[in-house]
This record gives sequence, C-alpha cells and structure tokens, in this order.
Amino acid sequence: MPTFKTSGRSPELDVSVVIPLYNEEENIELLHNSLDEVLSKLGCEYEIIFIDDGSKDTTFKKLREIVDRDPHVRGIKFRANFGQSSATDAGFELARGEIIIVMDGDLQNDPRDIPKVLAKMEEGFDVVSGWRKDRKDKLLLRKVPSKIANRLICSVTRVDLHDTGCALKAYRHSVVKRINLYGELHRFLPALAKVEGARISEIPVNHHARKFGQSKYGISRTFKVIMDLISLNLFLKYLQRPIQFFGTIGTLFLICNFFGWIALFQGFARNVYGMEEFNLLITIIVLYLASGLQFLFLGLIASLIFITGKKKHVYLSSLIHKKLV
Repeated sequence: MPTFKTSGRSPELDVSVVIPLYNEEENIELLHNSLDEVLSKLGCEYEIIFIDDGSKDTTFKKLREIVDRDPHVRGIKFRANFGQSSATDAGFELARGEIIIVMDGDLQNDPRDIPKVLAKMEEGFDVVSGWRKDRKDKLLLRKVPSKIANRLICSVTRVDLHDTGCALKAYRHSVVKRINLYGELHRFLPALAKVEGARISEIPVNHHARKFGQSKYGISRTFKVIMDLISLNLFLKYLQRPIQFFGTIGTLFLICNFFGWIALFQGFARNVYGMEEFNLLITIIVLYLASGLQFLFLGLIASLIFITGKKKHVYLSSLIHKKLV
C-alpha cells in the first residue's frame, strides 16, 4: 500500500482522479472500468471526478449511471462548453485527495500508468508530468505542431519537459489549490506550479491512438495558446516585482514628458509656435506626465498587494507549523 506525505492538512482521501469530458459517450464506460481496475488495487482511499464540459451527446447520461452504481465516482455537469481549463479548475475545487491526478477522457492516456506516477510522487516531487515518448498521433497535424509548441512553452516558462501537452499529470493538493485556471492555462500548469515553488519531474507513459469520437484539438487553438503564453510570460517575470513592469512604462512616459518640455521651451524662445500648436503641445505634455505618474503608482500598489499577501501567507504557514508542533 503506498504512503502519502501530507502537506500540513488532514486530507479526506489519498488520491483524486480528475477527468474533463466533452462528447465522450463511447469512451466514458471503458475509461471508468479501466480506472476502477487500477485504483482498486492501490490499497488507498480514492475518488474519480468526471467533469462534463457541456457535452451534446449522451456523455452525462452515462456518467449518471456510473455515479449511481460506484460510490467512488463524482460528477459535474456544465451548462455549456467552457473549455478544458475551466473543467480542470472545477475538478481541483471538488477534489479531496492529497494527490490529484489529471488525465484526458479519450482513452489515449493509460490508467495503468497511475501507480508509476504515484511512485514518482513518493520520491518527494510536487508535480509529475507524463511524457508520451511513443506518441500515437498523426505526424503533421499533431506531432510536429506539438513539438514546436513544446519548445516554445519550455523556452518561455523555463520548465524543462519533453512533453508539456501530455494531459496525464499528478499534483499535490497544496499546490493546485493556490492556482486559478482560465483560457488555455491548463497547458501551463507545471509552470504555474513552479511559481509556487513546486518540485517537478517527468516519466514516460503509454499513449494510445483514439478509437472513438473526434479530437477536440486543432490548429485553430494555436492563437489562443500563444496569447495565453504571452500573458503567462509577463506573469512569470513580474509576479514578484510588478513595480519593474509598471515602472518601466511609467518612466518611458516621463521621459517623453521631459523632451516635450524641452521642445516647448525651445519653440517658445524662438517664437515658432502659434497658439494652436502651443495648446496642443501643452496637452500632450500633461498627458505624458499623468500617464507616467499613473503607471508608477500602479506599480507601487501592485507591489504592496504582493508583499501584503506574501506576509499573510508566511504568517499562516507559521501558525499551521506551531499548531502541528
């Protein structure tokens, strides 16, 4: 029976498996049977959380049938399709396990890899990511774009993984509970976990070709991923020092304000400006000054918010530590 290191709280369960679903009516029953076979042999307390992300087929109907006969299964139904990040975040909110495992509902991830992932977590890691070393996908439509995206994501996030797109990942409860997902950020969960100080590892896992249904991923998602990657890059760089981001913009505005004053005085001394040009230049100078000061104050406020939140987190951590002692 595996042991699980807690993170300063009393977990209700040992393992939670979170699985977003969208139009997977042909896969959900087979997936549940495979999960039940693997998890029942672990000798630990577990739960399976299926999140129906607004499916238009009979996925939710079959999910209700599974929930009725298996007490380990819990289900969520979204009114509409909000995306995999929202579904994953909802699963995190509902999960009660010390270890939270995320995987796809299309049978391409193999539940038999779960014991290996848990064993790797027991080495002291906070995040373990799967690596589809022998990937069963089309070369041009899936493998090549995935390799390019993987290199780009790793270079921006500085998280060295062979396969950032693999859905099979394991997280400690204490890590994911501090992460809010939106957009396509489920792809960047290891990077977000790294911000929280998580120790990250990777292991090779099995990958199967899709047998039923259609893939929900395509080239059209590339633009969304790029936009989220840009925002994530700013987040990773300036989370702990927001004054550098806002201060740089504010300083540029103030420099433009300074040169505006020089142009104004030189033009006034040489009498080359009429009243209209003079008024226009004064307006621009005032706008530069106001914008520069506004960005500087935004940076100061953001820094105060970060410092206050960090001190509160450290204070609460010390209280938990004293309570445990």
